[in-house]
Amino acid sequence: MNLIRNNPVAMYLQIADRLRAEITEGTYEPSGRLPSEAQIMARFNVSRVTVRLALEQLDKDGLIERRKGKGTFVAGKQVRHQIDTLRSFHESLKVQGFDAAMRIIELSAIDTPQAFASLFGTKCTLLERLHVVNDEPIALGRSFLPDFMSDLDREFAEEQPTYALLKDRAGSDIVAAEIAIGARAVSPRITSLIAVAENTVLLVLERTSYFENGACAEKSEFFIRPERYKFVLGNQVPIR
Repeated sequence: MNLIRNNPVAMYLQIADRLRAEITEGTYEPSGRLPSEAQIMARFNVSRVTVRLALEQLDKDGLIERRKGKGTFVAGKQVRHQIDTLRSFHESLKVQGFDAAMRIIELSAIDTPQAFASLFGTKCTLLERLHVVNDEPIALGRSFLPDFMSDLDREFAEEQPTYALLKDRAGSDIVAAEIAIGARAVSPRITSLIAVAENTVLLVLERTSYFENGACAEKSEFFIRPERYKFVLGNQVPIR
């Protein structure tokens, strides 16, 4: 777009109008991230002050969110998780184009909680990972896994979704999962890890997954920031 530089409409408003139109058209989907200030400066051949005025206008209009050190995003951009598709939490982020990563909080062999003893026996593996999008914490995943998963390589476990880890070690596909969704206040430890205020009510996804032979593959809980996440049904993506 070429700006009309002798136009009575200020250049920053022209830039804001162009970006507004692109937001409406879905140009910045799926992540919702806009170009950097430097990229916008180069595109329109204007100063940083002009770009910042344009972004401030869009911010006032409620169209964007400016996150310090992370960039500018379409306001209200949410991760969508298709609960009728058999897919790991991390995979659901990656397939939408988000810059998603996982950070291990804990990986250890533990005594199986009494509630899960019938699923895993006396010993199991606890895997806790922080899920981040564009370096922003979005959820904490806590998975109880079979005992044979306790010697997982930590680097590998930070790169691979849960289902891929299980298939690699067990040599068997995950073929079914039971999912429940709720909301509740959680411990200060969890709210601290995902950077929300204490007593914040989080979305909680509970999932129990099974191998082809009917054995339990995992019992997981995901504690999710609700303003950044949406569960959907009826998507036409085939079950995998």
